[in-house]
Amino acid sequence: MGVPSTALFTDHYELTMLQGALKSGTADRRSVFEVFTRRLPEGRRYGVVAGTGRVLDAVENFRFDADVLAFLRERGVVDSPTLDWLASYRFSGDIWGYPEGETYFPGSPILRVEGSFAECVLLETVILSILNHDSAIAAAASRMASAAGGRPLIEMGARRTHELAAVAAARAAYVGGFTTTSDLAAGFRYGIPTVGTSAHSFTLVHDSERDAFRAQVDALGRGTTLLVDTYDVGEAVRMAVEIAGPDLGAVRIDSGDLLLVAHRVRQQLDELGATNTKIVVTSDLDEYAIASLAAAPVDAYGVGTQLVTGSGHPTCSMVYKLVARARSADPKAPLEPVAKKSLGGKSSLGGRKWAARRVDAQGVAEAEVIGTGAVPAELADRQLLVELVKGGDVVAREPLDTVRERHAAARGRLPLSATQLSRGEAVIPTEYLA
Repeated sequence: MGVPSTALFTDHYELTMLQGALKSGTADRRSVFEVFTRRLPEGRRYGVVAGTGRVLDAVENFRFDADVLAFLRERGVVDSPTLDWLASYRFSGDIWGYPEGETYFPGSPILRVEGSFAECVLLETVILSILNHDSAIAAAASRMASAAGGRPLIEMGARRTHELAAVAAARAAYVGGFTTTSDLAAGFRYGIPTVGTSAHSFTLVHDSERDAFRAQVDALGRGTTLLVDTYDVGEAVRMAVEIAGPDLGAVRIDSGDLLLVAHRVRQQLDELGATNTKIVVTSDLDEYAIASLAAAPVDAYGVGTQLVTGSGHPTCSMVYKLVARARSADPKAPLEPVAKKSLGGKSSLGGRKWAARRVDAQGVAEAEVIGTGAVPAELADRQLLVELVKGGDVVAREPLDTVRERHAAARGRLPLSATQLSRGEAVIPTEYLA
């Protein structure tokens, strides 16, 4: 699918800073920006990097075409020399980052953007917009996948968020461990498997529940999923098996005491000979509700609102900070660390950073190690950042299934306590080396 220009997915002050830097002669200074978060959302034990693939698309499509330039001119956002500079904008620098699907911790340099100050500063907002949203959804999805214990998860939150955010959320949820989505746009754009059968309105539009079930089975086959809680669950289950036979694919429960109802429905299905018919539950689930159903005879979960809102944490509070810059525009000028000094926990650490994850003898992560100097020999093969963009060209696109598999493996290398839903600090500490 074609992607329009992303140049206006930015804040006004990015362009006014550009104008000022062009006038002061600092626009061409070699610079390093890093994306990181100072802390994880309250109670979270690890973060999930998601949205990297979308960031690469956004950087490629960050172009100031005639319509965009006309808008900026009409609004008087920047002056004519700056508009002339923007007309030929193409990011020509380098981007390194944690591979998508990897876990991260406070201080992790999740993304490192290198180039001239002018070309790097313009990308701040669009990069943060994507990474903050997608990583929040992926982290919630990962927690839900852990709670589900291998049972399939269906993403079904499109009607609970912005229509475009819904597509991004479905992608992030797939990275975090969900298996399917109800959103067809996500299936079309990213190849995520899509599923869906019917809602209560389909039952209500028919003269009887029997007519509705028969119509659905006739249209979609015996392997379909019948929604059984429109009226009386017990009667609906009996009728569903009568109409579809013991080969009925699944029944869905969308209300009530899911733990109790699931046990009763499983017993009833087995007594009716539908021993292979699965039970799908929905109804405002989150990771805690999913965990509470661990002992229930549930085969799959459908999650909407709580997933697409990050299960209470819709952002990761990531920031994009200048950490090093050259003293002059001379390409050979060495980089110098820079950092904001601030009270209230908003200070940052200057210098171009590397990151590595130290593991114990069993291969389990025990620390996130971040430094600005030489990488210790024992961590040389444990470095986390990979090259994503080189000289303005994307060099690290990969299939979404690869990203999804990477996350499952990365989560599996964390201490077991990472999967606990009780509130706690980051599951491993962050250590800094000069």
